[in-house]
Amino acid sequence: MQETPQQYRQRILNNVAGKDPRKVQAASAARLAKLIRGVNPKRLARKPAPGKWSVNEILAHLSETEIVVGWRMRAIVGAPGTQIQAYDQDAWAAAGNYAAPDARKSLAFFRAAREANLDWLHHLRPEQWRHYGMHAERGEESIEMTVIMIAGHDVNHIRQVEAALAAGKKRQ
Repeated sequence: MQETPQQYRQRILNNVAGKDPRKVQAASAARLAKLIRGVNPKRLARKPAPGKWSVNEILAHLSETEIVVGWRMRAIVGAPGTQIQAYDQDAWAAAGNYAAPDARKSLAFFRAAREANLDWLHHLRPEQWRHYGMHAERGEESIEMTVIMIAGHDVNHIRQVEAALAAGKKRQ
């Protein structure tokens, strides 16, 4: 059964309950780099189970999500109340052939985009953190909530990478 946007939001928020979301985001690229260090490229390309993403696909998704979230936040600050379009991550994965990119290249892109977004956030004025957009599926989302959601999104996908790599070890 597919989860509702509200269930998704709650699950993602639970991933970072009690944590500083900017610290979580700042640590994500290093955590992912540590997880894939020395891992054979074939293992990074292997799906852990039918219908589940490989590490390559997860890292390609994270790199593109960082572009999306960076644009969304800038749109919100530039035009508070702006409409924020949802997107189908599976359609993007298929159209972008997420299985093809090298995980390490995707991670390098993710790291660079993440650092740029965190630097941009550092320069926001306090009132700008309350600016919000209207997400097509989840409703009103402020910059502050977006930052929390992305931190929880990171945790979710880091856990998937860990699980995919653990599944790969069992099959070797």
